[in-house]
Amino acid sequence: MEKTPALILAPLPDFLMQPLLAAHVCHDYFHAADKAALLAQVGGEIRAIVMAGGSVAPVPLLEQLPRLEIMSVFGVGYDGVPVDWCKAHGIRVTNTPDVLTEDVADTASALVLMTSRQLIAANRFLHAGSWLKGAFPLAHALHGKLAGIVGLGRIGKAIARRLEAHGMRIAYHGRTQQDVGWEYHASLTELARAVDYLVVACPGGAATKHLINAEVLAALGSKGTLINIARGSVVDEGALISALQNGTIRGAGLDVFENEPQVPEALLQCANAVLLPHLGSGTHETRAAMARLVVENLAAHFSGQPLLTPVC
Repeated sequence: MEKTPALILAPLPDFLMQPLLAAHVCHDYFHAADKAALLAQVGGEIRAIVMAGGSVAPVPLLEQLPRLEIMSVFGVGYDGVPVDWCKAHGIRVTNTPDVLTEDVADTASALVLMTSRQLIAANRFLHAGSWLKGAFPLAHALHGKLAGIVGLGRIGKAIARRLEAHGMRIAYHGRTQQDVGWEYHASLTELARAVDYLVVACPGGAATKHLINAEVLAALGSKGTLINIARGSVVDEGALISALQNGTIRGAGLDVFENEPQVPEALLQCANAVLLPHLGSGTHETRAAMARLVVENLAAHFSGQPLLTPVC
């Protein structure tokens, strides 16, 4: 069977690259020293794109791929894909939902615990030998606190269930009220004002850029903690840094940032922030399942079968 030409837009793990190389002629656009030369040479042949959830496929690039049929995203987020343009040009798009829901929800729950109980600071306290000089300061309990979920999709619901297990109460904000037993807030600002923990789990993209801004952080207040496992673009990072520095909010737990992997030095210096290197779905089991979905979606498309996880 003839291998299909594919353009690779992001660094991908070996456990994904190996099956891709077995089924496709892969051209590494991400690492190409002369991207224009690569497109001039193979652009007319490319029928598939493989990219990561945080990578971007700009329209000017896609316009140079006249035979492009499908874009397979290694991730649940696809805000770097011009979906409307793809729909208009008959290009299929897939992602890897569901398989990473539980791991990302675990990470959100862990960030709530780490910020509330000051576990990172406590670990450093012990390693520094400070326990020999006195007890670690008291932290805050979760039981009875109110968590507000911004974006009650698959991941948002999984987070809510975990936080309920910690004895927390749940409220949420989204485009529409859902048939769930949790309190709905039509206003994001009012949700922030009501809760102790504001957990961001909505999609990224232009529609949600800087959704969490200075006004929302001010409403969250000095009793509140922001948790973000969604996309860095959803939070106004400058406003968040100011809120952390000035005590506008109590703290933050972040797994995503606006300009990954670059994290502002001012944010790194905030002792009241727990920062993780975007590892929400970073387990062997989940990444392997995500890789299988990428490969299987491509195989389904090129064999004329229904896509497993279509976006469009």
